[in-house]
Amino acid sequence: MSRTTRALLPLDGEVFVIEPSGNHWVKFEVKRVASSPERPHGLRYSLTLHDGKGERLVGFDNAHPVTSGSGPGAKQTAAFDHKHRLRTIRPYEYADAASLLADFWKEVEAVLAQRGVKL
Repeated sequence: MSRTTRALLPLDGEVFVIEPSGNHWVKFEVKRVASSPERPHGLRYSLTLHDGKGERLVGFDNAHPVTSGSGPGAKQTAAFDHKHRLRTIRPYEYADAASLLADFWKEVEAVLAQRGVKL
């Protein structure tokens, strides 16, 4: 297990309020699992940003496959890694735990900036 993965695992269950008004918070769920085609890195994770009403604004997770297209030509990705941003879902290329955290915080900062939130 990599050093960055070992650093990510203790964040499981953590919730952080990330602005003074308390209207935005992040939640981390990270578990070690057996490596599989769906989770080749051996992690089940969900990193999410929520607004004050609890609505998810950003999420990086590997809870389910990502489907691109629709109808009989729709395709699913082998790995479950993907990101949610507002109402869109896109595949996410998992490289390592450090990149996952950096990419998550970059999306969080972008969404908060769009909403006029200053950290």
